Amino acid sequence: MARTALALAAAGMLASGVAACDGGGDGGGGVGRVGVILPDTKSSARWATADPRYLRAAFAEAGVAADIQNAQGDKSQFQTIADGMISSGVRVLMIVNLDSGTGKAVLDKAKKAGIATIDYDRLTLSGGADYYVSFDNVAVGKLQGEGLVRCLAAKRYAKPVVAELNGSPTDNNSTLFKQGYDSVLQPRFDSGDFVKGPDQSVPEWDNAQAGTMFEQMLTQHRDIRGVLAANDGIANAAIGVLRKYRLNGEVMVTGQDATVQGLRNILAGDQCMTVYKDIEQEAAVATSLAVALARGQRPTTAADVVTDPETGRNVPAILLTPKAVTRDTIPEVIAEGFVTEQELCTAEYAAACAAAGLG
Repeated sequence: MARTALALAAAGMLASGVAACDGGGDGGGGVGRVGVILPDTKSSARWATADPRYLRAAFAEAGVAADIQNAQGDKSQFQTIADGMISSGVRVLMIVNLDSGTGKAVLDKAKKAGIATIDYDRLTLSGGADYYVSFDNVAVGKLQGEGLVRCLAAKRYAKPVVAELNGSPTDNNSTLFKQGYDSVLQPRFDSGDFVKGPDQSVPEWDNAQAGTMFEQMLTQHRDIRGVLAANDGIANAAIGVLRKYRLNGEVMVTGQDATVQGLRNILAGDQCMTVYKDIEQEAAVATSLAVALARGQRPTTAADVVTDPETGRNVPAILLTPKAVTRDTIPEVIAEGFVTEQELCTAEYAAACAAAGLG
């Protein structure tokens, strides 16, 4: 885990100039446990694979005990897990909320118990977390919008109809992604270069619902030529519908998360791009922050600030940089160690991999 070690060392700069906090437990010099609650395993494959793997490795490397659990999309279970962690005496609680209401209730309980809090990947609106670690999610959306523009230009479509399948309306990241890609697409709608098609949000990032919604879109607008799909799971649902109507590869589809399925869809020519977010780096930076807090230290050099749109509060934040991925740059994602050729190049995709110089 050399990359984890390097990322942890770099992230350790965040704890420079720390001041010891007063409080009980382990005292100023001891190390407390960290609780981490992940949201589900359905909205994105990352929550079942990348994040738990990288977080466990980073905490193990730091020598700090971490209790990492997944709420499996159940709000009651999310609260039950949090209650257990709080009562067990964790020093830091790091969460990926299912929605801001549930997240705020958990963060309020943690703060009342004197536990430091971190919003991981998703900001909890009105939640009051001490820190926020994520990517620049407006930039993620811009990369998606710019990618779709390039893909449509390559097809030489005149005045293409573009549909939007946004993420969950209860996830603040969805709002930020849409802000990013609409900043690219709206001027083209206004100029008449593109035609605005259906624009809907997918509840709870549910891929099955996304497929149903997109099939309804397509039956009503058979001239759709571009789909701004908010992540790879939603993209794959739309691609499934396009295959049914033999339109895959003709309708340009974006994605996000650089999942194995998303990258395979790109290799097959059914998806035009995705966005790679270095989750190992995100996990390492969040771990470094949590470790400092667990040791009774207060990081003072978080470089970014995010304003909670509901309360106006400025939240100290660390925002990482995403990267667009196309067929030509998939080898870079492999080189990062995020996926392997073996994962991508199964028998079904062997020809597509060979054409891309993989496998």
